[in-house]
Amino acid sequence: MAEHRNGNVKNTNGKASAATNTYTINLENFSKRLKMFYSHWNEYNGGLWGASDALAIATPPTSEDLRYLKSSALNIWLVGYEFPETIMVFTKKQIHFLCSQKKASLLDAVKKSAKDAVGVEVVMHVKPKNDDGVGLMDNIFEAVNAQPNSNGHAPVVGHIAREAPEGKLLETWAEKLKNANFELSDITNGFSSLFAVKDNTELTNVKKAAFLASSVMRSFVVPKLEKIIDEEKKVSHSSLMDDTEKTILEPARIKVKLKAENVDICYPPIFQSGGDFDLKPSASSNDDNLYYDSTSVIICAIGSRYNSYCSNVARTFLIDANANQSKAYEVLLKAQEAAISTLKSGNKVSAAYQAALSVVEKDAPELAANLTKTAGTGIGLEFRESGLSLNAKNDREFKPGMVFNVSLGFQNLQAETKNPKTQKFSVLLADTVIVGEEVPEIVTVSSSKAVKDVAYSFNEDDEEEDERPKVKSETRSRGTTLSKATLRSDNQEMSKEELRRQHQAELARQKNEETARRLAGGGSISTDNRGAGKTIGDVIAYKNVNDLPPPRGLMIQIDQKNEAILLPIYGTMVPFHVATVKSVSSQQDSNRNCYIRIIFNVPGTPFSPHDSTTQKFQGSIYLKEVSFRSKDPRHISEAVQLIKTLRRQVASRESERAERATLVTQEKLQVAGAKFKPIRLSDLWIRPAFGGRGRKLTGSLEGHTNGFRYSTSRPDERVDVMYRNIKHAFFQPSEKEMITVLHFHLHNHIMVGNKKTKDVQFYIEVMDVVQTLGGGKRSAYDPDEIEEEQRERDRKNKINMDFQNFVNRVNDLWGQPQFKALDLEFDQPLRELGFHGVPHKASAFIVPTSSCLVELIETPFVVITLNEIEIVNLERVGLGQKNFDMTIVFKDFKRDVFRIDSIPSTSLDGIKEWLDTTDLKYYESRLNLNWRPILKTITDDPEKFIEDGGWEFLNMEVSDSDSGTEESDQGYEPSDVQSDSGSEDEDANSESLVESEDDEDEDSEEDSEEEGKTWEELEREATYADREKGDDSDSEEERTRRKMKAFGKARAPDKRNPGGHLPKRTKLR
Repeated sequence: MAEHRNGNVKNTNGKASAATNTYTINLENFSKRLKMFYSHWNEYNGGLWGASDALAIATPPTSEDLRYLKSSALNIWLVGYEFPETIMVFTKKQIHFLCSQKKASLLDAVKKSAKDAVGVEVVMHVKPKNDDGVGLMDNIFEAVNAQPNSNGHAPVVGHIAREAPEGKLLETWAEKLKNANFELSDITNGFSSLFAVKDNTELTNVKKAAFLASSVMRSFVVPKLEKIIDEEKKVSHSSLMDDTEKTILEPARIKVKLKAENVDICYPPIFQSGGDFDLKPSASSNDDNLYYDSTSVIICAIGSRYNSYCSNVARTFLIDANANQSKAYEVLLKAQEAAISTLKSGNKVSAAYQAALSVVEKDAPELAANLTKTAGTGIGLEFRESGLSLNAKNDREFKPGMVFNVSLGFQNLQAETKNPKTQKFSVLLADTVIVGEEVPEIVTVSSSKAVKDVAYSFNEDDEEEDERPKVKSETRSRGTTLSKATLRSDNQEMSKEELRRQHQAELARQKNEETARRLAGGGSISTDNRGAGKTIGDVIAYKNVNDLPPPRGLMIQIDQKNEAILLPIYGTMVPFHVATVKSVSSQQDSNRNCYIRIIFNVPGTPFSPHDSTTQKFQGSIYLKEVSFRSKDPRHISEAVQLIKTLRRQVASRESERAERATLVTQEKLQVAGAKFKPIRLSDLWIRPAFGGRGRKLTGSLEGHTNGFRYSTSRPDERVDVMYRNIKHAFFQPSEKEMITVLHFHLHNHIMVGNKKTKDVQFYIEVMDVVQTLGGGKRSAYDPDEIEEEQRERDRKNKINMDFQNFVNRVNDLWGQPQFKALDLEFDQPLRELGFHGVPHKASAFIVPTSSCLVELIETPFVVITLNEIEIVNLERVGLGQKNFDMTIVFKDFKRDVFRIDSIPSTSLDGIKEWLDTTDLKYYESRLNLNWRPILKTITDDPEKFIEDGGWEFLNMEVSDSDSGTEESDQGYEPSDVQSDSGSEDEDANSESLVESEDDEDEDSEEDSEEEGKTWEELEREATYADREKGDDSDSEEERTRRKMKAFGKARAPDKRNPGGHLPKRTKLR
């Protein structure tokens, strides 16, 4: 483990042979970096390198501890391995190595490369096993003294002053170097500057290390924490640390394809909670159990290495956070993003901390004193590169290729809670970032730090939930707070329902206040496009009389080229543009005469388009209709068909032109250049499909700089979807469906072919819909059948994985700073919350997501944004109903409500729970409502609406209590009267609810006259009655079934309100 951790003789760039345990140095890499080393030394010798004539670097022996040394970093950077107990001395003409025979044989390979690269000679000083090496050290000192000296004084030897000598060899070397006739200078800053800018190979190593760290955080740590909290397990911080370390060292556990021998940890993973926090990189995980009660904070930090290059990521998780904690985290997130945005070429290093501090001082000045003193450090072969601290005083400049661990936090904040373990808290965020020319690259972006992904509400039933309403209203009972033990008892379901009712009552109050504010400010007023007539441009068939086609006798002609109809009127062919035709029809009488009737659009008739022609010639006389008689039925039929076809084509073209005229102008797609390979997904179908009669083709979807482009092999089949125009993006993998889907819901319409749409979908069919014809039923154990099913499963999994990879890459792209303002991320439907219903004409499976309610399989699609919903009304809810309806009322009252019909009643509780958890106010009613007049009433007189209690007119419980207790006290009493009524005609179903209740009252009065009879007497009478009717053969079960059926017809009408109006309410009449 020590060698593994310390990187001892680890191959980072060369190749190793496992059979002989020999290593090969990458000579090309060595030559390139040796040139860079000598060039940097010569250029900055007067400052960073301390005017040194020689550079002496001594690498200590291996250690059990994790440590970062400049000497070890130089070994790995230059030759690809760490050489412990090795002394290297660089002069202008020679490189001296003092080491063992085994290491010398490996280093012999660099002699020729060093000579060719910078013209220096490599001299080996092989130390025998039991020798102290003093003689060899003297030889090196003589060589240093022998080289020409520019200043005529004692040679200046640069060394790493901060590294204390370890082991007998290095202690002897340090003593001799100190006593020799040399002037010593510290060259730590020289190496810091040399290692600061990484080449492409180094950046690749950093990116792989960062990918591993963020993958462990996303795929192991977060699910692990969620499971521990959800199952209320007791797990210590140190145990979490050990499990996470094992996952880092074995990337295959989380399906990361990196070789375990190239991977290591930067430090033991850090887990902190329970009020004891340390934000220093030297912090450690203690043996206390993870604390996750309400208002607790959990900090997790992970550092991983790949080929000795470091990366770091840290996240803070909030459990039922209060206002102080949420604010602190949001300010910290904003401050870190501001710091990261400054990591661009040419900026001062100090700009990062200043940007973060400015955000804190502006948004939460009271937290400025608790902000960490730096915004992070440089990172690479060392976890903390000296000289690259992101503090307020560092005046160095950022250069492309530098890598930083941008780490910010607030230490020891007050949470204002009574629990001593949550009174103090800290928050920390850290990411690995590469400095770019224009935009920094966050290589740990796959581990989300958005508030919605780190803030949890596991203990929804906890006491804190009941304490918040108490602060707002002192009149509530203090004894209603429920403990965890109570909620986990037999009364759990009742408690949940009670909590839901309380929450809904609070939502009702908030919703009425919000609606009142919006109506007072005219917030619901928007343009109402319902009933807006289409406008048609100037209709001109012929510009000149000479353009008319030559007449073919006095018969009706259709000129398809000029879109005109020529009618013979008084011996002259008179042209009419087909757009002026309203309708055309034909009929035949008993004398075999055929008639054609053409009706034109004229001003003053209902539903006539208000085009510019009618407005221009308002005083003119218009022809309203014309009829012709013919003896040729075939010609009349052909003329009618041609006119209708031409009229339909013109109307379609004008409609498309009008739709294009209303489109919002989109920005132009910036196609990715040669350096940036676009994110690509192939063999996709698109919905809505392109028009045309040709065979439909699949296409490819590519993610470019500022948008997506979908194109097929046909040049005219291309669609561009700009990132800025995307309102919601969805990824729905195939589970029980036949397709895997990417769906984009847009802010503004675009044209797909000749269709105007706000929803664009790309999909692949995961299996062929094929039915084998001929042949019997195949056995479930048929090997061919099993193999075919396995192939289908593999294909489905591969397609889902391809889509998932595409989505992950796009999410990474959208996580870049230039797209932060768009707040884009692929949302995935939550199938477990889904329900069946009829949103349009066919039944579909409707699924909620985190921000929407969607149905993405059947067309037309359903995408409803949750924050645009005012209230939800659940209609036809009642005992005995198999289905109910859901009506969604939008905040824009000019917008039609959206109905989802025929939802199974078994889904009612799940839908209520989902609506409640998403803070949507819902009401229940027994009948369907006619919403257009209701919304018109609200918009016409909003003050009256608010005075009457707002949306509370929908509250069924309030209206039931107003109607009196007499009706509610009546229960179901089975009687033969109801059984007789069931055998009568179905007219009772059309009666109103009030009438049926009156009938029940009369029935109950009749029953009261026979109260003296026992059940046996009643049963005997019923048997006699059955015998008289000839039904004696009926069984008891059959009679009971008929009785219940009759009861259902009399008491449970399953018809909607035939008038379509409001049910009887006292508040809105």
